[in-house]
Amino acid sequence: MIEFTSREIRTWSRLGSCGSYGIAAVDLAEKDDRVVMLTADLCYYSGLERFKRIFPDRLYNLGIAEENMIGVAAGMAKEGYVPFASTYGTFASMRCADQVRVNMGYMQLPIKLVGLTSGLSVGILGATHIANEDLAVMRSIPGIDILSPADCAETIKAVEAAAKTDRPTYIRLTGTMNNPPVYKEDFSYKIGQANIVREGSDISIIATGTMVYTSMRAAQNIENEGISVEVIDMHTIKPLDYEAVRLASEKKMIVTCEEHSRIGGLGSAVNDILMGSGYDKPCLNIGIADRYPHAADYKYLMESYGLDEKSVTSKILDKWRNYYD
Repeated sequence: MIEFTSREIRTWSRLGSCGSYGIAAVDLAEKDDRVVMLTADLCYYSGLERFKRIFPDRLYNLGIAEENMIGVAAGMAKEGYVPFASTYGTFASMRCADQVRVNMGYMQLPIKLVGLTSGLSVGILGATHIANEDLAVMRSIPGIDILSPADCAETIKAVEAAAKTDRPTYIRLTGTMNNPPVYKEDFSYKIGQANIVREGSDISIIATGTMVYTSMRAAQNIENEGISVEVIDMHTIKPLDYEAVRLASEKKMIVTCEEHSRIGGLGSAVNDILMGSGYDKPCLNIGIADRYPHAADYKYLMESYGLDEKSVTSKILDKWRNYYD
């Protein structure tokens, strides 16, 4: 049984989201004989080495054949297993797009697909491995739940929640090792229900993945300028928490923040709601620009795309001052 203590949360933070996924995998398998893990030659990077030692007969390495992995997971789901299939986010969402659409979307088989190192975290491998578009692709397929945890503790919560649902689910993991924690003690997690992680009355930042922590840091900087900022952890991209967005729209300004393309992700999902609500206040969507990045390390790419704390703070303050100063 996993305990969400401050000590455990610090340990998971050091391991990163992939390592935390591996911890959740072992715990699930100990509690449920139906749980199996599939990987496309990424056992180590999926954090599944310990799972492989403990449950060697319940880990299936399908090799560099991601499309086949989804087909095998579909067969297992039909036979009553709870299959978790993991690979890089860009391969999970685009190389396997047809298999995901048919087996998860159309057939509604409860496969749990885990997109590892989504966003810019494997930037050193270049554009082929960087997943800027996975939320947009997965959002467009009917019937798939999409989870985007803010930190390693929430990664474990998301994996646990996905195992309990009978719906096909995509879990988007972002960040690297030493992933800073948003949650420092146990907390409530429910698919489709956002968490307010910082109270505020002037601006509402709706963030997902790694950008929740960055948004909290930016919010403190903005607060020092006399502007009160709320931060919402939108850990479920689909189904989106409409009520959380509605309440956020009562603030003087809404900001969305994501380590994903500005096209088709969280910002687009929130804008869809606001467009139909008569919202007439400023809205800012912060995300990755519409271009392919050059290979570079994570920190450099986050700064280059304006997703670091300083840039996020500056963008929000500039937008606010254009309207209210």
